[in-house]
Amino acid sequence: MKVQIVDPPAYTPPYDRSLCAALARAGAEVELVTSRFAHGPVPAAEGYRVSEFFYRRSAGRPGGGSRRRALKAAEHVRDMMRHRRNGGGDVVHYQWLPLPALDSRLLTPVRPRLLTAHGVLREEAFSSRLARGLRALLERMDAVVTLSEYGARRLREEAAVAAERVRVIPHGALDYLTRLEDEAPLPGELAAVEGPVVLCFGLIRPYKGVDVLLRAFRSITGAELWVVGRPLGLSLDPLRELAARAPGRVRFVPRFVPDRELPAYFRRADLVVLPHRDAEQSGVLYAALAFGKAIVMSDVGGFGEVAAHGAGRLVPPGDPDALAEAIGGLLADPEARGRLAAAAHEAAAGHYSWDSIAERTLALYRELRG
Repeated sequence: MKVQIVDPPAYTPPYDRSLCAALARAGAEVELVTSRFAHGPVPAAEGYRVSEFFYRRSAGRPGGGSRRRALKAAEHVRDMMRHRRNGGGDVVHYQWLPLPALDSRLLTPVRPRLLTAHGVLREEAFSSRLARGLRALLERMDAVVTLSEYGARRLREEAAVAAERVRVIPHGALDYLTRLEDEAPLPGELAAVEGPVVLCFGLIRPYKGVDVLLRAFRSITGAELWVVGRPLGLSLDPLRELAARAPGRVRFVPRFVPDRELPAYFRRADLVVLPHRDAEQSGVLYAALAFGKAIVMSDVGGFGEVAAHGAGRLVPPGDPDALAEAIGGLLADPEARGRLAAAAHEAAAGHYSWDSIAERTLALYRELRG
């Protein structure tokens, strides 16, 4: 079976490439159609082909100014039309389509075609994106894959996608990160830290609740908090002010962290925290599973479905007191952390393994083709 996985903006290379590699291991002939990832190296292609088909001019331009955005939008339309004329296989599986109103008119005629609903189900984005054409885009798909039962329910009830066209196939544990040959050590200052470390990793955005975590950390003693990731859409100044009120040290690493540097942060962490106000899923969660980490996370989106495997502790979103209680309790209880870590390892090797996900994905392709 010839499968095209299409992610024009290359928003999620770890997910895309893990899925492609697993489908290839399962016997599919796979091509990833995408663009050059601007922020650093990506996982090497294992058994599949990569075509950096989109944004060949704008992908090489630094920055995010208005001229670059206009060029990228023009290239997007042109490249979608080229893919419509020339692309395809037995199955076309879209991952991200950033201009749904336009993209719904520019899809390949190849059938079946699918869309994985990444990033469209957060509360702040869902209604507005529907208004801009997401509903039309979803209607033109033979199936819509969602990463959680939560996402499936919202697609059925709020986007009116027919139940038989909605399929739940979870995100996989990002275990390739545990096998990197060129893994980098921690910076010397961080490597010298001796006490417990709480890690909050990933792009710093308002909906991710870093401010809630910093308020919670006012009640935590005897541990450091590392906030690692590039700020997007906010200033760090208010967060630094909150951090200054914490009794323990808070360190910011405010930059994009490439794959080769990421493992050292997760290996060192005693606890990984996802204090989101809103989410459906998170790649950081599946990195934490891969490294077998104890996890504290808000009860939002599909996070509870991971916690149901015993692989995390849930707290109400936006509640710094509950978050502080969970973090403090786990830091004081190594056995409880160990149980969560063991459950994370088990979930990563079982329900959230990429080989299991590839089997379910190929079964869906065969059903749609039949």
